[in-house]
Amino acid sequence: MAAPARRTRGPRPGKAAAIDVHVLDRQRMVVVSARWLGGVVRRALARQGVTAAEISILIVGDRRMARLHEEWLGLPGPTDVITFDLGDAAGGCLRGDIVVSTETARRAAREHGWSPRHEVAYCVVHGILHLAGHDDLDPAGRRAMRARERVLMAAAGLPRPPRRRGRRSQA
Repeated sequence: MAAPARRTRGPRPGKAAAIDVHVLDRQRMVVVSARWLGGVVRRALARQGVTAAEISILIVGDRRMARLHEEWLGLPGPTDVITFDLGDAAGGCLRGDIVVSTETARRAAREHGWSPRHEVAYCVVHGILHLAGHDDLDPAGRRAMRARERVLMAAAGLPRPPRRRGRRSQA
């Protein structure tokens, strides 16, 4: 049975939450604490200067990711992360869904020599940057995005991503 939806630190009674993070874990391959991942998101958003956000994170396996990848992007097979920007440019609130495949993250972690949990966090940071308007479709954009990923990973208290060359994921 899949883990139930968990919400990290909801609003206090009488106060609206400026940063709202929901984590839904639908896989069993990598143990990822919703509270921990919510903290990663909050610290990355703070470093990015974002003060209002509604972010939902769906953690899945390759099979579900492949279905989403085909349905929404028309591309076969799984990918590491897909970002759905649900924001309204005039609203001032960053809104979006980030889907991460832990199977793909586990393979990438093994390839790069770090933990699958850190790879999942890296994918989420990558998704946050897409929501914030960054793009990695060309070499210059990819270099700028990789540099910003390193800054946000450090701000979240995580190790530097062990990437030598830019990788392109689907946003």
